[in-house]
This record gives sequence, C-alpha cells and structure tokens, in this order.
Amino acid sequence: MNETMQLPLLRERFFRRERRSVREAREFVRCALADWGFGEVRADEVLVCVSELATNALVHGVPPGRGYRLVLWLRDEGQVRVEVHDSGDGEPGVREPEGESGRGLVIVEALADRWGVGERSPGKIVWCEFG
Repeated sequence: MNETMQLPLLRERFFRRERRSVREAREFVRCALADWGFGEVRADEVLVCVSELATNALVHGVPPGRGYRLVLWLRDEGQVRVEVHDSGDGEPGVREPEGESGRGLVIVEALADRWGVGERSPGKIVWCEFG
C-alpha cells in the first residue's frame, strides 16, 4: 500500500438495475483496489464477491426503476469492506443451492473473512470484509 495515503479511504458509486452493472461494479472495484495497492490474490476474491453481491441485488433487491449503491472502504488496518445497498425487502442468507442459483452467499461466505446484513430504510446493506 502507498504510504502517503490517508486512511480510511472510501469510494462509492450508484449502479442502475441492468445486467451490465455487475461487470461495471467489478471494474469500479478493480480500479480502486489497484489504486490502493491491495494484494492481487485477495483482490480476485473481492471481485468474485462483488459479482455475487451485485447479482443478488439485481435479482432479489432492486425493484424496477431503481438501482443499488456499492461502497468500498480501505481501512487503517489494510482491511477492505464491500457494501451493497439496495432498496428491496427480504432477508439474505446462506441457503441450500437450487439448480443453477443460490450459490452467491455460499461463495461470499467461503471467500470473505466476514460478511453480514445491515439495516437500511428502505432495504438492506449486504457487506463483506477482507484482510
């Protein structure tokens, strides 16, 4: 990490409810992690989790005409936190996969050091942390 950076650092961006936003969210995070000098191995894990959380927001958390906000933090300890804010209801949780779906939070749980769900009105914040 660059020694001259003032920590914690924050980047955030709003994404519209459209498929390409998952790719755009990954690229947004990839650029931030590269700027911050975050380790390449863990960066790949962060990007996979960003894909899963953004996809879950699109499929389950974003009503038509809305979008989601992605917030990325780099903290003093070198820890990265990813938050996806959406306005949908429902309680995300790790469930038994059904066919091709239902693996998103299983993957997040396996790759991230911690993850959880926070309150937001309306909606929720699904987050994960690395480092």
